[in-house]
Amino acid sequence: MHLKYLTGYPEQLQEQAQQWIASGRLNALLQRRYDEYHEVGDDRALYAYALQLKNRYLRKAPPLSLVVFDSRINQVQHALGLNSSISRPHGSRLKSRNEIRIASLFKKAPAAFLRMIVVHELAHLKEKEHDRAFYLLCRHMEPDYFQLEFDLRLYLTLLEMKTGQDASDD
Repeated sequence: MHLKYLTGYPEQLQEQAQQWIASGRLNALLQRRYDEYHEVGDDRALYAYALQLKNRYLRKAPPLSLVVFDSRINQVQHALGLNSSISRPHGSRLKSRNEIRIASLFKKAPAAFLRMIVVHELAHLKEKEHDRAFYLLCRHMEPDYFQLEFDLRLYLTLLEMKTGQDASDD
């Protein structure tokens, strides 16, 4: 099985993931690590959740105008969340709106994965590129960021297997 969500990881980690899948232990492993689910069920709660994280870690970052779950975003498009800054004329000035859209699959995901993706999108308020400064900021807000990112990729692989999609499609 081709593990498209893990292609950037070392061969050793990919082999370990293959073993977990082949032995049927991947689901149990993820359930044991991430058995806590969140209560963020709608856009209003998601906005409050993101705003709380922003106010704790990024007080000087631009304000958030919108944070919503978006059913049009999915992992097949290689996106789990989107961050956009939209400038619109407002009289003689430009007014900027910062919007975050999170894939709807996170409505029912473990709490740690929702936090990781919100942290990722919030980091884009200050750092636009996926560079060293960006990942340092992500780790400042979520110290286990890299482990969560890896485990989220395992979770996406598991979801894909459960829905019967072909994991080799890109």
